[in-house]
Amino acid sequence: MTRRLSIVAAVCLLGLSAGFSPAAAAVPEAAVILKSGADKGTADGYPGIIGMVRDGSQTKYIQAGVGDRGTQVPADPKARFRIGSNTKSFTAATVLLLEADGLLSLDDTVAKWLPNAINANGYDGSKITIRQLLNQTSNLPDYTMNIDGYTVNPNWTPQRLVDGALRKRPPNAQPGEKWEYANTNYVLAGMIIRAVTGNDPAAEMKTRIFDRLGLADSALPTTDNNLYGNYLHGYYLAGPFILDMTVTSVQATQTAGAIVSTLDDLATFERALVGGTLLPPAQQAELKTTVPTGTGANYGLGLMRIDAPCGRTAWYHNGAVPGYYSFHLTSDDGAKQVVEANNENHLIQGTPGQTHTQEAGLNAFCAL
Repeated sequence: MTRRLSIVAAVCLLGLSAGFSPAAAAVPEAAVILKSGADKGTADGYPGIIGMVRDGSQTKYIQAGVGDRGTQVPADPKARFRIGSNTKSFTAATVLLLEADGLLSLDDTVAKWLPNAINANGYDGSKITIRQLLNQTSNLPDYTMNIDGYTVNPNWTPQRLVDGALRKRPPNAQPGEKWEYANTNYVLAGMIIRAVTGNDPAAEMKTRIFDRLGLADSALPTTDNNLYGNYLHGYYLAGPFILDMTVTSVQATQTAGAIVSTLDDLATFERALVGGTLLPPAQQAELKTTVPTGTGANYGLGLMRIDAPCGRTAWYHNGAVPGYYSFHLTSDDGAKQVVEANNENHLIQGTPGQTHTQEAGLNAFCAL
């Protein structure tokens, strides 16, 4: 549902115009850069791309292509889309807010809250902590499924996803020894949220994050696979065929990748999360405590810290589910942001569209 960022070497473009303050000139210039990358992305085959750049209170939107191949309606920057593994930041934040309320500790073992969830093929939930789930150092394998798993909706329960992951291989390292991305970790985090509170994770997110931050266009669907209102259709390239993947199984991704949101809501959330207005100081420090990934980036709790080509630090995550690919870049104080989404993804990494749009996103971030 998401994978590590491939950091593309690029030149940071500043291009400030005479007669304008740096802040006033930076946002339009960054938008031009992001728009150029979006145009390349549609030339690469994306049906549509939407994006935004923000510096403080200044925001500018860009779009290219269409949001619906059937009607050819232009892609709308206000449209909803599936954010994929950007969901992980929301799940991590919910767990951290539970810790802030004294309901759990990141150093609790998984077995404390889920006694029988991890107990097969050599895995032991009493040796894995919640922190290791969130920073992807549990050594649990990722669960996988073919495209039918996303479309047929075979009633994937969280435990069924976990069980499928545990069968893939025995442990090849001790918990905490190395970083390995696995959606399994965040499915388990959702199970822990339910065990601690007695509530569905969607309800906890709504109360603690969506309602608190005014994210009216965001939701974690649990059984409804449809999108409503103003939304991007999502597409999947399968050889000569283009599949409409707008309706897909949210049970296949759950608290690892099922949230539906908008550019504005995602930016507002990440700004509050990274900028320190959502979490108390202790949990904010935990959020930004990172481990090396071996890819030139460092992973915190549902967020990745990277260095942009201009040397500026950015907090990053992406999200990839069938039909949709998105990413965000947020400065350490939360003031500067780039958010982008497109409506095609066929679960292949490093496509030309991904390369061109992420390169433009990094350059746009540098221009702010």
